[in-house]
Amino acid sequence: MNLKEELLSNKHKIHTTQLGIGRIKNNLGLSIDDVVEYCVNIIENENSTVIKKGKNYYVNLKNTELTINSSSFTIITAHLKK
Repeated sequence: MNLKEELLSNKHKIHTTQLGIGRIKNNLGLSIDDVVEYCVNIIENENSTVIKKGKNYYVNLKNTELTINSSSFTIITAHLKK
């Protein structure tokens, strides 16, 4: 199983904290309410890539990078890459 399949097989566990919601919305300039669904859609996108460094997954799609803890499946943050 590749990393993307591994992450998607646990998508029901993917979540974030209240602070994480604010951080993700701010960093990505989002005004939506469900940032977890937004992030899962990025992971599911056929063009997204997933790598694992240390204890985190890094999901990249175009200019967006998500950081997800690999043991708790918590979305830690998201950034727009320059």
